[in-house]
Amino acid sequence: MSLQNRLTLLSTAIVSILLAFFCLFLYLVAEQYRKKEFLTRLRSEALTAGHLLVGQESLGPTLYNLIDKNQLTVLPDEEIIIYNAQNRLIYESGTDFLTVTPAILDRVRELQTTQWREGNREIVGILFTEKAAPFVIFASAVDIYGVRSMQDLARLLSGGWFVMIGVMLIAARYFMGRILEPISRINQRIDEITASNLSLRLPEGESADELTQLAQRFNRMLNRLEDAFRLQRSFVSHASHELRTPLTAITGQLEVSLLADDEPDELRATLRSVLDDVRGLNRMANGLLALANASMDSSAVPMGPVPLDRLLEQVRLDVQRLQPTYTVHLRIDSPNASPADWQLTGSEPLLRTAFFNLLDNGGKFSTDHTVTLHASVQPKSIELRVHNAGSVIPPDQLAEVFIPFQRGRNASGLPGFGIGLPLTERIVRLHKGDIRVESKEDAGTTFIVNFPR
Repeated sequence: MSLQNRLTLLSTAIVSILLAFFCLFLYLVAEQYRKKEFLTRLRSEALTAGHLLVGQESLGPTLYNLIDKNQLTVLPDEEIIIYNAQNRLIYESGTDFLTVTPAILDRVRELQTTQWREGNREIVGILFTEKAAPFVIFASAVDIYGVRSMQDLARLLSGGWFVMIGVMLIAARYFMGRILEPISRINQRIDEITASNLSLRLPEGESADELTQLAQRFNRMLNRLEDAFRLQRSFVSHASHELRTPLTAITGQLEVSLLADDEPDELRATLRSVLDDVRGLNRMANGLLALANASMDSSAVPMGPVPLDRLLEQVRLDVQRLQPTYTVHLRIDSPNASPADWQLTGSEPLLRTAFFNLLDNGGKFSTDHTVTLHASVQPKSIELRVHNAGSVIPPDQLAEVFIPFQRGRNASGLPGFGIGLPLTERIVRLHKGDIRVESKEDAGTTFIVNFPR
């Protein structure tokens, strides 16, 4: 069943139940009013009969019988019965619809007024005390016109209920269709969006309702998907190009060696060149694998407590061991900071890779291969500053240094694949930190990393 039909039936059912309760409430109120009104008239008839038959200025039974026989009363099938203090019947209108027992007489004398129903006949009993001796007067009748009016009201309410349900069903279907029309347009547009056509967006509308908010969030998700697809295509394109270059060189050198009758020394030189290219391919493959691992969701990366100050010292030693010509200065401020202040929840292998890339990158671009790492504990974060005094990054390329395979003009002639800084940026983001770069002619280049504490 479609959502439109479900909502239509649900809204119609709710309105039907509420309308049924309202109709029942109206009927019960009208019935109570009819009963109260008829009993009031019966009580008036009993008092009138008492005044005319046993009151101070009575007419007498003969004249009252004459009035009763000519049906001058207004109540259908009316019957008047009067008993004296000795429970002796002194007047009865003659219709004999009602049977009075001594228990009923005692109850009327005790309560002074009472009322009940027998079948369709309403009965009122009162204690009439206009004279010294009390009389018990009963007045009963059938509310033919009131009951008939209530039956007409019941038929009118029932018919109105069915008509309103039909109208509600038609109106609910129409308005639910209008309300859900944006969803139909969204579904239609979603069917048109494919991997090769991610530029399409959902219609957002002008209102600020939930469907518009849904379309806006879906469009933002499409923006992220389009960026991810574009980065993926760019990544594959650049990776293919970077891998093809050393492979072409390796293939060319091996083909030349096979065709030429080289001396052993020349063959060894060729093999050393091929080995360098293979090692470069290995480093690139490791960088691509690390970049893929850093792109995973943080929930998929094992996390644990990492003492950042100790890790930085270990990375400094690793850089100087692998790059003996580099000079790495490590300055750790905040002497009053406790070991817990340097504690960071993260992946130690990934953090080690990120810090190594920053130090290696700084030493590579510095003219004297000197890089300085300044670490400090801030009130809400741990800040790292990696500085080198080498060639600056052009201002128009500062935003591109974290894009895979993008290398600045200052990197011309230097080894590298454009993977290290993008990998570092993703590792920092994975740990909920941020990284930015500042590069000026008189101040050199500084990478600033902040990790939340």
